[in-house]
Amino acid sequence: MRCEVEVVIRNRLGLHARPASRFAQVAGGFESEIWLMRDGKAVDGKSILEILTIACPKGSVLTVRAEGSDSQEAVRSLKRLVEDRFGEID
Repeated sequence: MRCEVEVVIRNRLGLHARPASRFAQVAGGFESEIWLMRDGKAVDGKSILEILTIACPKGSVLTVRAEGSDSQEAVRSLKRLVEDRFGEID
C-alpha cells in the first residue's frame, strides 16, 4: 500500500542536521520504504545524508511518501514529527 502527505517545514533553521537525523530515525522504525520529495527530487527518508541533500529551508513544502505494510502509520508519524517541529523550540 502507498500513502503520502504534504508537509511544511516550520523550523527557523529549516531541515538541518538535527531534524534530518530525527526524521531518518523515526522513518527507520518502519518496514515501509519511505521517500522525502521536494521539487521533483526524491530521497531515501531513512538516510540522513540523502535528506540533507534536498536543502529545505523554513517554509519548504515536502511530500512524505511511504510504500509497504505500515505505510499509513509511517506517514502519520512522520507528519506529526514535522508538525511538531521535530521537538525543537524556536
